[in-house]
Amino acid sequence: MVTTVFHMARQCTRQGCVHRASVTLTYQYARSLVWLDDLSAERDPHAYDLCEQHAGRLKPPSGWHLEDRRQRVHVYDAGRLAG
Repeated sequence: MVTTVFHMARQCTRQGCVHRASVTLTYQYARSLVWLDDLSAERDPHAYDLCEQHAGRLKPPSGWHLEDRRQRVHVYDAGRLAG
């Protein structure tokens, strides 16, 4: 028996956006907090998946705090590092 598993990329949840999601947004209403994390391994019905563009433009409501907890990975081009 052969089993094939397809991994579909998740799309940004913003209406009309066609970009691939790379960030997961969660929030806690009682504490007025919004978190941006790297895309979660699985879709969570209580979270929002966003593309880089929408995550970068996100502004929390007045009085709320935004915590960006994404891991930053810097990739350098070896040619640009050489003197």
